[in-house]
Amino acid sequence: MSHDLLQALAIFAAGLAAGTINTVVGSGTLITFPTLLAFGYPPVLANVSNNVGLVPGGFSGAYGYRAELAGQRRRLLRLGSASLCGGLVGAILLLVLPAGAFKEIVPALIGIALVMVMFQPRLSRWVAARQRARAAAQDGADGPGGADVADGPGGPAVDDVAGVAGGPGGGTAVRAGAVGVARPVRQEAALQLGGPVLWVLVFLSGVYGGYFGAAQGVLLLGLMGVAFTDSMQRINGVKNVLAGLVNGVAAVVFICVTHVDWGAAGLIAAGSILGAQLGARVGRKLPPWGLRVLIICVGVAALVKLLA
Repeated sequence: MSHDLLQALAIFAAGLAAGTINTVVGSGTLITFPTLLAFGYPPVLANVSNNVGLVPGGFSGAYGYRAELAGQRRRLLRLGSASLCGGLVGAILLLVLPAGAFKEIVPALIGIALVMVMFQPRLSRWVAARQRARAAAQDGADGPGGADVADGPGGPAVDDVAGVAGGPGGGTAVRAGAVGVARPVRQEAALQLGGPVLWVLVFLSGVYGGYFGAAQGVLLLGLMGVAFTDSMQRINGVKNVLAGLVNGVAAVVFICVTHVDWGAAGLIAAGSILGAQLGARVGRKLPPWGLRVLIICVGVAALVKLLA
């Protein structure tokens, strides 16, 4: 078997693994980027070609999570704008800053990404505990005595727990005969969109993703896990869309103004599309520790090569 064929198979396999890992949690770049470096691609060219190649896999993974994305359109529009703006800024920074700067920065970025991957289980446990605490508090608020009601005849309607009766996310107090009745309180619409702080943080993760991208999925899962009370699977679906938007807008910039190795990008794209579907279907059943060990081993190998 020729060396070129072996190289092509290795890059395709790396794309397959990256597509699977990105759909499940993120950090697939720590598989594909070091693989390209190992075959002699310059760091900036490897990063650009890797980014372009992973875009189809990102949208393939988002499609695989389409059931979990149901009802999240407003959230996707709000946070998607942050990801698009951040990805654009990150891509421009990669092209504006000297190539030598990227080569110097990459080892630190890989190191940060590896730390995030290592601490991801602890972060997930913390997020899950926070979500359980929020759910318990919500159940307590909705229980006996937890909902406000209007006063009796002639009495004023009391604001619900959202702050203003009839306001965004709040219940509307109405009267039924002589007894004041409060409709069920619905805070999800206002609470679950996230405020300006979350928008800025998602924007910053987009800047990071457009510039390099490894473990941006871990960042997004942590941010949204803290901000939202949805299940992690629904949050993971949003993460796939946001990461796909970051990679997509960065890829457009790269294709327009710099050189892309289309052979490597095509192999990664083909592998990542298949890997994303694999991750969406069976990735939830894969042992997380196995993926984590693989990512750490490949990332450490990349660090050794870059620092040698």
